Amino acid sequence: MNRTLLLVSALGAGLTTAAGVAQTAPAAAAPQPAAEAAVAPQALPAKIALVAFEQAVFATNEGQRAVQDVQEKYKPRKTQIDTLAQEVDSLKKQLQSAPASLSDDERATRLRNIDTKEKQLNRDAEDAQTAYNADLQEAYGKIAAKVSVTLKNYVSQNGYTLLLDVSGQQSNVMWATPNTDVTQAVVTAYNTASGVAAPAPSAPSSAAPARPHATTPRPATAAPKQ
Repeated sequence: MNRTLLLVSALGAGLTTAAGVAQTAPAAAAPQPAAEAAVAPQALPAKIALVAFEQAVFATNEGQRAVQDVQEKYKPRKTQIDTLAQEVDSLKKQLQSAPASLSDDERATRLRNIDTKEKQLNRDAEDAQTAYNADLQEAYGKIAAKVSVTLKNYVSQNGYTLLLDVSGQQSNVMWATPNTDVTQAVVTAYNTASGVAAPAPSAPSSAAPARPHATTPRPATAAPKQ
């Protein structure tokens, strides 16, 4: 019986020691959750929007005002160029109608004068056109960045899944139903958000420099995630 009590006491002591060790041992690390399974791509119904982005920028009230401001800035230079062009044209007509008795030296002098003025005209016109395009491009870039935000918000809010810019002449879009073109809707949305009033109409100038093509980044062709 004594042996039995000793065995029970020994077992009890061993269990007590084991329990103490278990209480002082650091807790086992919790199992880490399994990595999330990759989301499989889903085919969504296509809803495509077309936009003539460059035209939209210039069609906004702010864009129209920018064009008018640049044209106003270059009116004095345009007047100078027009005056010089008229002078060159007048000198040519005078030489053509000059009498046959005009000396060779006088004819050569007139030709040199016409050539000098014509070269000056070409230089002035080219410099003015380059400066005009640079100023207009700078104005375009500033407005395009803001119109791009309005455009992305519009296509996102209206559930479009793809946006195509058809500004360029080399667009691959050959035909589309009219309701896919969101250009005017974006122009209207931007005018409302910007609060810029429409500019007063101005008489078009037949000699006004052409608008430059956009070189700033265009909006992403894919509609942003919701």
